Amino acid sequence: MKERTRYIESIYGEDPILEKVKATIIENEMPSISVSPGLGRFLTLLVRLSGAKRILEIGALGGYSGICLARGLGEEGELVSLELKEEYARIAGKNLTEAGLGGRVSYLVGDALRTMASLVEKGETFDFFFIDADKQSYPGYLDYAIQLANPGAIIAADNTFLGGKAMDESIPDDRVKAVRTFNQRIATDDRLLSAMLPAFDGISLAMVK
Repeated sequence: MKERTRYIESIYGEDPILEKVKATIIENEMPSISVSPGLGRFLTLLVRLSGAKRILEIGALGGYSGICLARGLGEEGELVSLELKEEYARIAGKNLTEAGLGGRVSYLVGDALRTMASLVEKGETFDFFFIDADKQSYPGYLDYAIQLANPGAIIAADNTFLGGKAMDESIPDDRVKAVRTFNQRIATDDRLLSAMLPAFDGISLAMVK
């Protein structure tokens, strides 16, 4: 797998803007857990193919995935990004502004589940969701995403293998159990048309019927 990744990245080369974002994350002592370059390109392509006009991102971190998502939007598109920590949201916003995408993004700071509940109450709707935050809340994020989805909306979730732990039912960790529950729900919910891709650390995709 690593050999394949090296080959792919040798074809595409480094993205200076995204490399700067990774450097900023290190400089600010943030977790180095941004999506991989390959997944970033995949997200840009998915957003463009879906024709999404409004995206809800759960987990901003330093703005790496936010840039990839926003790149797929049209000129009138909007990215709403949920981030628990105000400092992370500030850094992410600065990075998107420097990437020329600041006008397309807004940040909502606080607990993502509470924020999503508030968005439901306000009648907000979205065309695309990217879930990449605390794993224990994945089932809740999925439930709210379905409520917030326009018909045909796409839900994408990262780390659904959880480093292989999700496939080992002997692991009692709550985070692992939550991801397994998420995977089961996204595979069996009648409101969704879904697939789980054995790429990166597991990518789950669903379309809301």
